[in-house]
Order: sequence, then C-alpha cells, then structure tokens
Amino acid sequence: MPTHAEKKVLPYTAQQLYGLVADVERYPEFLPWCRAIRVRKREGNVLTADMQVGFKMVRETFTSRVTLTPETGIDVAYLDGPFRYLNNHWRFVDQPGGGCLVDFFVDFEFRSHLLQALIGTLFNEAVRRLVAAFEGRARQLYGPAQPGAPARA
Repeated sequence: MPTHAEKKVLPYTAQQLYGLVADVERYPEFLPWCRAIRVRKREGNVLTADMQVGFKMVRETFTSRVTLTPETGIDVAYLDGPFRYLNNHWRFVDQPGGGCLVDFFVDFEFRSHLLQALIGTLFNEAVRRLVAAFEGRARQLYGPAQPGAPARA
C-alpha cells in the first residue's frame, strides 16, 4: 500500500551512512515517532529487534529482522506486529566525485484499516520527516555539507 522509493546523493561516505543507519539502538534519539528499540538477538550481521512507535494516542510495537551488509546495504524483514507486511531496504554507493548515493525503499500495509487510513493521510509527510531526520543525524555526526559537495539526485 504506502510505498516510497528515493535515491539521493549525500555528502558523506557509504561507510558513514551505513554506520548511521545500522546503529538501530540510537534511533529513539533522533527519529520522530520512534519511542524505543530493543535488540532481542544478534547473530553475525543479522539482528532481531523490536521497535516501538508512537504518534499521539497510537502506540505500536513491531519486530523485524535486520540484515546488515557492511557499508553497502541494510535489509529489513517484518516478523511480527501491526502490519500485514513491511519491506524496507537501504543501499549505499560511494560516488566517483565524492559523496554517497543512498537508495531508500519502504513498502508496508497495516492489518488495521483504521491505522492504514490514518497513515495514508500522513504518509508523505511522515516519510519526508524520517528522511530529514536521518540527514540531520548525518550532519550532527559528520558535519555539514561542504561547498561544492555533490547535489541531491
């Protein structure tokens, strides 16, 4: 149902952006609506985590399996919670002239028709705020874009 795909060149390295996204335990510090994260299990580059999200009076927790491919990608597979399904991936590709191409994709559907209707009206704004939160976190951790840095794709 709601699907978002975005490719953007950011003035950071694939290693930096991968590190930022892979550090799921820090999400409550900067992601809107993320109230808590609990990593249940780590096995090599695969972790199982619970994420609690909240917006106004609505709070939900879901479990996902996060597969980390160092410096190149992150895949999120839904395991349990309020969704019918959730697919999410990140890809990071260093660019020859500097910066990193970030390929972000998310597709999901709630089981609840009420939640689905609610997110349907807010989806574009919610995704815009999530993407902006990751970009803001990158600036906080790695500094602002430098003059002459690659423009957005």
